[in-house]
Amino acid sequence: MRFTRFLFNHSKFLSDAIEKYSRYHPSVLSVQKLLDFGTKRLCVKNSYLFLRKELAVRLANIMKEIGHLPPKLLEMQSVRLVDSWYRQSFEELIGFENKNADDPAVTTAFTDTLVMIRNRHNDVVPTMAEGVLELKERHGHDENMEHSIQYFLDRFYMSRISIRVLINQHILLFAPGQSLHPRHIGSIDPYCDIVKVVGDAYENARFLCDQYYMTSPKLELKSHNAVEAQAPIKLCYIPSHLYHMLFELLKNAMRASVEHHGVDAETPPPPIQVLVAHGKEDVTIRLSDLGGGIAQSQIDRVFMYMVSTAPLPPRGPGNSAPLAGYGYGLPLSRLYARYLHGDLVLNSVEGYGTDAMIYLKAISSDAIELLPVYNKTSSAYYTSSIQVSDWSHSVDSGSSRLPGYRNGLPSARSVPQARPTSHSHSHS
Repeated sequence: MRFTRFLFNHSKFLSDAIEKYSRYHPSVLSVQKLLDFGTKRLCVKNSYLFLRKELAVRLANIMKEIGHLPPKLLEMQSVRLVDSWYRQSFEELIGFENKNADDPAVTTAFTDTLVMIRNRHNDVVPTMAEGVLELKERHGHDENMEHSIQYFLDRFYMSRISIRVLINQHILLFAPGQSLHPRHIGSIDPYCDIVKVVGDAYENARFLCDQYYMTSPKLELKSHNAVEAQAPIKLCYIPSHLYHMLFELLKNAMRASVEHHGVDAETPPPPIQVLVAHGKEDVTIRLSDLGGGIAQSQIDRVFMYMVSTAPLPPRGPGNSAPLAGYGYGLPLSRLYARYLHGDLVLNSVEGYGTDAMIYLKAISSDAIELLPVYNKTSSAYYTSSIQVSDWSHSVDSGSSRLPGYRNGLPSARSVPQARPTSHSHSHS
C-alpha cells in the first residue's frame, strides 16, 4: 500500500512539474549568442543556471504534445519507451532546480548528467520511427491520424535538434577529455568553409554510390561571393548540421542520376552541379541533378515521414527500423535547415532533373532558433479533423498548404524573428 501511494505521489509530482515548466516559452537563441557565450562569457556556472531551467522547459513543452498523440500510437511499445526516456531525463534535470551553482561538485554532476541524457536519447529518431511503422502495420492508413503525426514529428524532431545543440555546447565546452577542432567553439565553427563541407559530403556519398552501383556522378562545384569577391565563402554555422543536409541531398541526387540513366550505361551518369553563393542576407547552396525529376504532385510527399522512393529495407538486428529507405532523410534535413531560420526547398522538372536549394542565414545574429511552443493552438491541432476542401479539386498533393507553410511546419523564411516573451528566461 505504501509503495503504491509512493508511486502515485511521485507520478503526480512529475506531472505537476511538467505542467509548470510547459507554461514557459523556450528562450530563443541565435548562433551569435551561442558563440558569444562560448568565447566572451565562458563560465560553467552561467551555463548551469541557464540550462537547468531551459532544458527542462524545452523537454516539458514537447512532452505535453506527446500526451496529445493518437491513443493508438501511444500504445506502441517504441513510443512508450521514448516517452519514458523523456520523463527520466526531465526528472534528472529538475533535480538540480535548487542546487547551489557555486558548488563545483554540483556543476560537475550536472555536466555528467547531460552526458547521460545525451547518450540515452541517441536512438530517439529510429525508436520513434519504429513506433510509427508499427502503427501503420497494425492499423493501416488513417488520413486524420497521419496528419497529426506529421505535425507532431516535425515539432518533436525540431525540439530534439535544439536540445542536443544546447547539451553538446555545454559538454564540449566544460566536460573533460573533449577533442575539439582548435577553431570550433563547442559544435560551432565561426569560419565554416562551405565548399569544403560540400566536398566532404560528396566524397562520402560517392563512396556509397560506387559501392552499390559501381559508378557515380562527378561533382561540378562553383562558388560566387557577392559580398567579398574572390574570397572563400565562410559562415558561422554548425558544420555537422550542414554536412547532414548536403550528404542526404547528394546521396539522393546520385541515386536518381544513376538509375535514370541506367546502371549499366556505357557512359557515366551526368555530373551533379553545385553552386555556393554568398549574398548580403543568405548563403545559398544549389544542387542540380539530371536524375529524371519528381512530379509536382509528389513534391510534398518526399517531406513526409515514412515515405521513401528507395526500396524498403529489412529490419535491422533487434527488429529495429533502420532510417535508410524509411523516408526520414529529407524531412530531417529540412528541419536542420529551418532550425536556424534557413530552409530547404526542392524545385523539380519531371522527366529531367531536380534543383535542391539550401538557404542559410549569412549573418550569425539572424540565424535564430525556430522552436515549437506548446499552447492552445498546438494542442487543438491534434484534435482537429482535416477540413473538407472548398475547391473542386486539390491544387497540390493533398497536404494543407497555407502561405508560408509546408506540411504544418512554418517555413523559417516566412516567420518573423522571434523574441522571448516576458516569462521567458535568457542567458545569464
